[in-house]
Amino acid sequence: MSDFNNKTVSFASAASRSTSYDAGLRDYMVKVYNFMGIALGISGAVAFLVASSPALMQLFFGTPLAWVVMLAPLGFVFFFSYKLNSISAEKAKNYLWIYSGLMGLSLSTILIVYTGASVARVFFISASTFGAMSLYGYSTKKDLSGLGSFLIMGLIGLIIASLVNIFLKSSAMEFALSVIGVFIFIGLTAYDTQRIKQAYYHFAGDSEMTGKMAVMGALNLYMDFINLFLMLLRFFGDRRN
Repeated sequence: MSDFNNKTVSFASAASRSTSYDAGLRDYMVKVYNFMGIALGISGAVAFLVASSPALMQLFFGTPLAWVVMLAPLGFVFFFSYKLNSISAEKAKNYLWIYSGLMGLSLSTILIVYTGASVARVFFISASTFGAMSLYGYSTKKDLSGLGSFLIMGLIGLIIASLVNIFLKSSAMEFALSVIGVFIFIGLTAYDTQRIKQAYYHFAGDSEMTGKMAVMGALNLYMDFINLFLMLLRFFGDRRN
């Protein structure tokens, strides 16, 4: 009888820990998506503000400053990744807002090239696709690490081919790269979501580290979404006359 009672207490304690763990994971993932959503909002607001001002467009894209605007997000994301271990979670979050603002500057040109209606349409297509794949990455029991390695190699190849095509100016190659890019970023969305979830299991109990991992996870998903959006915009965006 005593053994039965001990087992009952042990089971109840394990169930309590599991419930607490699941609640912590949900809070962590909500934080990741909230950070990502805020970053997208900052980028959208900055892009709209700059695109609506001929003076700002001239300042950022009509002078050599255009190169700084285009390259700053790439440089900053490397700086962000390098500094992550040595900064606080709060500072990491501020870096994310700065990065999303820089991306907003770079993205402002799409509001000049494409109609507002088509940009909104592609945004919702991208959001639906992203949401479905992120949900899959979160819920699947299948290990996506092998797929992730393949996708990362594909991404490197995509970047190299895109740089080559700057000189070749091949429309057929650009189309092919866009198709490949869509599938790469769809897959990376699922892979990164699973990786973010696994990071919580690894760092659970360390609130400072889980806070930084939430920011980094939001950054990864933000980049997946932005790149998926840009790839789809090439197919479904309507250019202005």
